[in-house]
Amino acid sequence: MTTVTGEWHKTACVLCSANCGVEIKLEGRRFARVRGDKDHVESKGYTCEKALRLDHYQNGRHRLTRPMRRTDDGTYEPVDWDTAITEVAAGFAEIRDAHGGDKIFYYGGGGQGNHLGGGYSSSTRAALGITYVSNALAQEKTGEFWVDGQLFGSSTCHTTGDYEHADVAVFWGKNPWQSHGFPRARVTLKEIAKDPDRHLIVIDPKRTETADLADIHLQLKPGADGWLLAALLAALMDADLIDEDFLVERTVGFDEVAMMLAGIDVADYARRAGLTEDEVRETARVIGRAGSVSIFEDLGIQMAPHSTMNSYLEKLVVLLTGNFGKPGGMNLHTHLGPLFGRHDDRTTPVTGHRLVTGLVPCNVIPDEIITDHPGRFRAMLVESGNPAHSLAESARWREAFEALDFSVVIDVAMTETARLADYVLPAASQYEKWEATFFTLEFPENSFHLRAPILEPEGDTLPEPEIHARLCRELGVITDEVVDPLRAAAEAGRDEFMGAFFMAVAEAPELNNYLPALLYESLGATFDDGPAPAALWGLAQRAAMSMPDSVEAAGFANGDELFDAIHTGRSGVVFSVDDHDVTFDRIVHADGKIHLAIAELLAEAEGLAGETSDRHDDWPFILAAGERRSSTANTIFRDPDWRKKDRDGALHVHPADAASVGLVDGGKARIITRTGEATALVELRDTMQPGFISLPNGFGVDHPGGDGDSVVTGVAPNELTAADDRDWFAGTPHHKHVPARLEPVAS
Repeated sequence: MTTVTGEWHKTACVLCSANCGVEIKLEGRRFARVRGDKDHVESKGYTCEKALRLDHYQNGRHRLTRPMRRTDDGTYEPVDWDTAITEVAAGFAEIRDAHGGDKIFYYGGGGQGNHLGGGYSSSTRAALGITYVSNALAQEKTGEFWVDGQLFGSSTCHTTGDYEHADVAVFWGKNPWQSHGFPRARVTLKEIAKDPDRHLIVIDPKRTETADLADIHLQLKPGADGWLLAALLAALMDADLIDEDFLVERTVGFDEVAMMLAGIDVADYARRAGLTEDEVRETARVIGRAGSVSIFEDLGIQMAPHSTMNSYLEKLVVLLTGNFGKPGGMNLHTHLGPLFGRHDDRTTPVTGHRLVTGLVPCNVIPDEIITDHPGRFRAMLVESGNPAHSLAESARWREAFEALDFSVVIDVAMTETARLADYVLPAASQYEKWEATFFTLEFPENSFHLRAPILEPEGDTLPEPEIHARLCRELGVITDEVVDPLRAAAEAGRDEFMGAFFMAVAEAPELNNYLPALLYESLGATFDDGPAPAALWGLAQRAAMSMPDSVEAAGFANGDELFDAIHTGRSGVVFSVDDHDVTFDRIVHADGKIHLAIAELLAEAEGLAGETSDRHDDWPFILAAGERRSSTANTIFRDPDWRKKDRDGALHVHPADAASVGLVDGGKARIITRTGEATALVELRDTMQPGFISLPNGFGVDHPGGDGDSVVTGVAPNELTAADDRDWFAGTPHHKHVPARLEPVAS
């Protein structure tokens, strides 16, 4: 490729799931300027301030440039790629052949913007017989997607809100001013806030930037969301604000839900949540009388007590009021590639924990390794993930990696996890390779953005698709005997290739296991601009066959037309367009109806009456371990110099709490939890609720300083969290509800 200095190059921000389109002007390899891409089909020129500093990711001193192998003394030495691929494949094959491929565990597959390599990893996983996988979504969203599966018939039936047109937009445990989560978030928030005929409702223990815009801010007690949700539903029932016609026509199981709600004392549950009965009932009236309601639930309730039940009750608020399958309400969106698998009945081999939407819960993984159980995981492949930093109880993860027989990390940096592995394979950055995100979560128009590289790979790094293709070659599942005829057909034309491809798979069904790598080696070899987009050809064909009306409405007659548009479109492509009625056609249950009653979660909701949300005297504070602020992003920003403020990641404390334990603004505090302690700079904030404290995400990673020594800035939140502090059902962690105490630290 030819990189042109001084010209604007279209790509995307990779710091959150919104993946706004941006343009970058280069000076050599440096990102001289970054601006929003006005041509982008979703963001339309919008971006927040964080994207302006992407050069700190691309050109930081943290970059790896050579494959690395651990030596006997624990240090690392560089090796060439042929050696690395041969030895990595042999190491995994030895585990597979001696103990079975199910003893190799795969974690990762992409961060906020690099999912394409994760798609190709499926070929390597199949070659090694890997059956147990997980990623960051398993500590956030699996409970919600499992609930979707019970309600609508499949965890791929995910609801998304139409916040741009909703009469009432509700953000529960969510601060989209900082964490975004949908296109043009700040623009939409300001439009709702200034419209007298619309309402913005925020439910959050902290007064956030979004809460400051809200018509209603319910500042509940941390962890009390279950009581508030149940009270809100009961108040809707009491005020006769449910949509009976919708329930009769579109649902089954309402009687069981109504029976649970009948036993709720709204005043008592409101008190437990730290609110008044009037606040709850007024919120119910605003929601129940609205023409349309969209609700965004996020980590504030998905990383807190009752997280799976919270997701269930939140969706019942939408469904009982009939705000489903309509403009301004919640709808079921399309996807080019699903984020989650379908439900299966498997459990983990050691602890017997259920797999949720096909993923192993993150908090149980160390227990599946640190044991003498014959079914334990013996090897691990980590790709674009940093579990030793990003998952609960980091000390436990360090112990787990020591217990593995073999481990490999694929990443751009020598992360906290990479330093525990036997081999580290350096990936090209997200701006040096073809990349994409599969966060295709919008409705009625849904889009996909394939990003072209704007720089050559740094040093001796490779894109993940190439790494997986080489591993599949070394493992013997991709051979010239299979590839050469397909490549010849592809050179003859797309029609010839399609016929040859489907015939080859029909004659050798085992090739289905290696389709991404097979497409990369055959069809991809005919692309002038690199083979990595080849796997998307298969996804485009599937999309055109599985949802032809939606794809045709977007302007594409077949999968080839869709693929060509994706391949050449530099500002994203709208791949599906729907009417709202199609939402009901996407329900998978055989009767075509929404199944409201989920027995396990109804039982949990009934048990709320016997629980208490009060804190224990030994732990007077509740810590939110990982808050999104203007000065935080995901940890691919390892260089602290990107921050213009809050460089040390201050602990936010209410002034009254600070006075009670002797803390001062700008001083230091020792944070103590069941599993660890850390020292942080103190910042007094009256936006905090008394008893509630917070640390930002994105801190506690190291970065080479100017003298080459590693510098760690701020607190790594997961040095303070506990792996066994998790949701009973989905296993998701309680990162937003960590019992803690504080002590002053002398300057």
